[in-house]
This record gives sequence, structure tokens and C-alpha cells, in this order.
Amino acid sequence: MAKPNYQFQKRQKELEKLKKQEEKKQRKLERAKEESDENQEQADDGEEVS
Repeated sequence: MAKPNYQFQKRQKELEKLKKQEEKKQRKLERAKEESDENQEQADDGEEVS
């Protein structure tokens, strides 16, 4: 019976963790962009040209 390759398993787990962190970072950036766009639209709506 072959021995388990713990280094490979550990590396795969680390890669999965990094991928998940990157996806989370992207979601946060998208959410921040949407909020800034909404705030910009609200500011534009609030200003009246006289």
C-alpha cells in the first residue's frame, strides 16, 4: 500500500485557500464599486442646476 503524500495534500489545501481569498477580495471590490456608483448617482440626483 502506498503512503499518503501529505505535502501534496497540504499544497492543494493552500492553493484552494488562496483561490478562495482571491474570490472574496474580488467580491469585496465589486461591492465597493457598486456602492460608490450608487453614492455618485445619489449625489448627482441631489444636485439641482439653477
